[in-house]
Amino acid sequence: MKLSDIMSNAGLSVFAEVALVLFVLAFLGIIWWVFRPGNARRWESDAQMPLDDLHPQQPRQREE
Repeated sequence: MKLSDIMSNAGLSVFAEVALVLFVLAFLGIIWWVFRPGNARRWESDAQMPLDDLHPQQPRQREE
C-alpha cells in the first residue's frame, strides 16, 4: 500500500497540498528578500566581514 493511497483514503490529502503551498510561498518570500536590490550593499559588507582588519568583530557571548 502506498502512502498516497493512505492519504487519499483517510481524507488527509488536503493537508499535504496546503503544506506544499505554504512551503512554496515561504521559499519564494525568502528568495525575494535575499535578492531584492535594497539588500545588495548588506550582502557585500557581510561577505567582507571575515577579511575586514579595520573593524574587527567580536564573537557573541553565549547567554546562560
